[in-house]
Amino acid sequence: MSLPSLRLKANADRRLRAGHLWVYSNEIDVAATPLQGLSAGQQAILETASGKPLGVVAVSPNNLICARLLSRDAKLALDKSLLVHRLNVALSLRERLFDKPCYRLVYGDSDLLPGLVVDRFFDILVVQLASATMEAHKDEVIAALVQVLKPSGILFKNDSAARDAEGLQRYVETVYGEVPDWVALEENGVKFEAPVREGQKTGWFYDHRMNRARLAPYVAGKRVLDLFSYIGGWGVQAGVFGASEVFCVDASGFALDGVERNAALNGIGEKLTCIEGDVFEALKELKAAEERFDVIVADPPAFIKRKKDLKNGEGAYRRLNEQAMRLLNKDGILVSASCSMHLPEDDLNGILLTSARHLDRNLQLLERGGQGPDHPVHPAIPETRYIKSITCRLLPNS
Repeated sequence: MSLPSLRLKANADRRLRAGHLWVYSNEIDVAATPLQGLSAGQQAILETASGKPLGVVAVSPNNLICARLLSRDAKLALDKSLLVHRLNVALSLRERLFDKPCYRLVYGDSDLLPGLVVDRFFDILVVQLASATMEAHKDEVIAALVQVLKPSGILFKNDSAARDAEGLQRYVETVYGEVPDWVALEENGVKFEAPVREGQKTGWFYDHRMNRARLAPYVAGKRVLDLFSYIGGWGVQAGVFGASEVFCVDASGFALDGVERNAALNGIGEKLTCIEGDVFEALKELKAAEERFDVIVADPPAFIKRKKDLKNGEGAYRRLNEQAMRLLNKDGILVSASCSMHLPEDDLNGILLTSARHLDRNLQLLERGGQGPDHPVHPAIPETRYIKSITCRLLPNS
């Protein structure tokens, strides 16, 4: 297969040689190789200003990130063979880490498969194609997954906003075998079922697995509040880990049905209380009712989706954590999490300190966590590190 060329301006190859995988549109020598001469989803040979090949890229000519490196070998274009190789490399890591086949199998750029996410639920795979290149090779993606993993079903959950920037339609479709509406998984020894069709993202969030495991020593015999609970990833595990009571708050009745389903699955239904409604309003109502908790988990959706949302988003994190702190007992534990890539961990740390001092309380930072190793961070791409989790202890000011 003969691929077109995409030539960089002078010195624009330095960042790529140092390990980065992305090419920005202002780095292209458009006089030599016009970007508009290429179509979204096409592959090209990336060249230095002198014409030396740097590898094969997936092209998105209308985006700021106009190309992503697929291979540093100009002879290795994306095809079934390369997909099988990359999948086997990704699989070898996950099999080393986890005793059950429930994890994120492919995490985009970090697994050298930009635009591809695969979550594994035993023998069911849920796949997200976020680039025009992966969409163009979806048949090869299916064939490679079947060859490497022999699943009973593959669901394409292609309904994310990321597809809009690539000019791709959104759709959800079973593309291989059979996929039920709710699929089984196991995390930290706790059983769950996830709504892969109707749920958020792929139906489950494996990224906080390690942080949820660390709940165990804090929740035994304690009263726990799980904010933005979704289907109970934190709350149900807290119940299994020995919490005396767990309250789960979410705006979605569908999600809370999932909490009850998963609580019953683990025989802890009598411990759980679900509160449907806006989390901030629920916090006010709990405060007015003089409710108090020993452990509170605040793991909201991304309040900062774009850099321009930073100020408003920081305000939302401040309100959430301060309101949560008001409900903690005098020796209470707060697990404060963020999935906003644009919020640095030090800024979340500062928000927690400011909130505690505003309430005239002392704060101890006990543990810091990030995403699990099935979401590996690419060292040259800070955007691949997005999960922050800070466990802290709130004490009286004395």
